[in-house]
Amino acid sequence: MKKYFLPSIKLTLLLVLLLAVLYPALIAAVAKLAPGGGKGKTVSVNGKVVGYENVGQQFTADKYFQGRPSAVNYNAAGSAGSNKGASNPDYQKTVQERIDTFLAHNPGIPKEDIPAELVTASGSGLDPDLSPAAALVQVKRVAAVRGISEQKLTALVTEHIQGPLMGIAGPSKVNVLKLNIALDTLK
Repeated sequence: MKKYFLPSIKLTLLLVLLLAVLYPALIAAVAKLAPGGGKGKTVSVNGKVVGYENVGQQFTADKYFQGRPSAVNYNAAGSAGSNKGASNPDYQKTVQERIDTFLAHNPGIPKEDIPAELVTASGSGLDPDLSPAAALVQVKRVAAVRGISEQKLTALVTEHIQGPLMGIAGPSKVNVLKLNIALDTLK
């Protein structure tokens, strides 16, 4: 037993130093080189930080494009999904409530035309982006509330579509925060 005690203590101290001190310090140093210096990419308007580019924000007013629902109320400290399966009655009830709310705020849109991402939360609960279809389905409501032509608003959404990474990886997307900031600057 004594033969193994000292080596196990040495190994434990080495691993604590390596995994609890050196590795986190290395990751923090690499993060400092990333955009935002490891604190995330902030989005500012007139010098004031209004949100983070890669974290979903909650927009409830009809004059804004609304992003994906969040299972964690957009709290980045508690990123998580709901962990409820599609056959779970509570989950089905939540999705139906979201569908009903969407239809109440977007009259004239058939239920089958609602993109699933507008009524289901993402795995992290913090998805900042929508598909172009999910943004475009909201154009009629936002245009009516703001008194802007649907064509002008459709063009704005189209301008904010980001293509796949390097043209091949991932889907096209629209960052909801950036789109809503651009919407507020429209004349």
